[in-house]
Amino acid sequence: MIRRFINKLLKKPTGQKKLIHGHALMAQKINKRTHRINPELLSKNAVKVTHVLQDAGYDAYIVGGAVRDLLLGIAPKDFDVATNATPDQVQKLFRRSRLIGRRFQIVHVTFYGKERPEIIEVSTFRAHAQADQADVAASGRILRDNVWGDQAEDATRRDFSINAMYYDPQTEVVLDYHDGMKDLNAKIIRMIGEPTQRYREDPVRMLRAIRFAAKTGFVIEKETLAPIEQLGDLIQDVPSSRLFDEILKLLMSGHAWASIEGLEKVGLHHKILPLIEVILSDEDRTAFVKKSLENTDERIKSGKPVSAGFLFATLLWHDVQEAWINFENTSMPAVPALHAAIDQVFERQKEFLGMQRRHEADMREIWTMQPRLEKRVGRYPYRLVESPKFKAAYDFLLLRCQTNEIDAEIGQWWTDFWQGDDFLRADLMLQVKNTPEAAGTSSAPKKRRRRTRSKAAKPAVEQTN
Repeated sequence: MIRRFINKLLKKPTGQKKLIHGHALMAQKINKRTHRINPELLSKNAVKVTHVLQDAGYDAYIVGGAVRDLLLGIAPKDFDVATNATPDQVQKLFRRSRLIGRRFQIVHVTFYGKERPEIIEVSTFRAHAQADQADVAASGRILRDNVWGDQAEDATRRDFSINAMYYDPQTEVVLDYHDGMKDLNAKIIRMIGEPTQRYREDPVRMLRAIRFAAKTGFVIEKETLAPIEQLGDLIQDVPSSRLFDEILKLLMSGHAWASIEGLEKVGLHHKILPLIEVILSDEDRTAFVKKSLENTDERIKSGKPVSAGFLFATLLWHDVQEAWINFENTSMPAVPALHAAIDQVFERQKEFLGMQRRHEADMREIWTMQPRLEKRVGRYPYRLVESPKFKAAYDFLLLRCQTNEIDAEIGQWWTDFWQGDDFLRADLMLQVKNTPEAAGTSSAPKKRRRRTRSKAAKPAVEQTN
């Protein structure tokens, strides 16, 4: 505590003017009476990281989306810390830490708790690199840049004004270099700097703008919104693994359907996930996916875990069904036809999704268990409820029931069987003894009537002047 106090006395006064591109930039100091951040929403581990860094003589602040959410009274899901310590200096201070990233080097500090590990991401203040200091693609996308700077430069490097504020848990002061608090109160998402250039530096910022708008209900500023439709092709230059991570963030934002609608309005949906366009043009697919994402949003808001494999299983389910029918029409037996359909769908999506094998494995398990869940005969039900993937496949089955793809009675039967004792299970098995699946007539889904959505004029995206 004494060392931290001395360091604060010796440190340059916060808020002094700094020239960035020839312009004076000075942080506004916002005290706790104005920002009203609730300390109980803070991660104890994030606060600990700032303490350790400050005790070692460095500057350290909670930064980015966590500060934005704290100002909105929302408990952040993740906490990032920004410091003037280099990655190597940070790593020396924390035993459970590792250096990651080639494009931008950062340090992950891991804390192990009772429920799950928490990772605090620590980044070093970055400067505005010159052309000879950063690897830049022909499109303008920054490939690698580890040029350190001070806090004012770091703030200018961030994407949107509402994400460029710094919070010191010790002094409870928020530092705001780009009128982020003003934009937060006005409910505006505004790019720092010239939007076209900033999108070219990192095309993922276009997806982030849509996601933040869906999550906060804010309006994207006119100048920030305007270039997105014209620059959408730049998304295809982003590495597939990073793009997949951003898609996951969008789908797990707690406002997934609103995010998809936002992508459609600016024409980004067919750039990142062409399957979204197919989903939105078919009422059956739309109803199924929308219900899935609504359920996902509810789980996220309740603090329950969400499976990426389950999410993409719902997005691609109707593609699997159509391919399954096509293979069966070639006289291929039902089970091999289903596996062939899954292989075909995965192959088609490789171009757009940098999906990990574990997600594909989860999706395959969910899909291949669907016909088995419909075949409620013999020892099948008893074996299935013991499967580690039963719960995910069961939830998927309930989703199919909720959207009238299959009879709701099947979902209720499995609910009773799963939760029932041996006597109830025996009674339930008797109930299905004379049903079609007991006779072995269940097979791939019959081809459904496609109901295409009316191509009415799309509502305009709200803009501010």
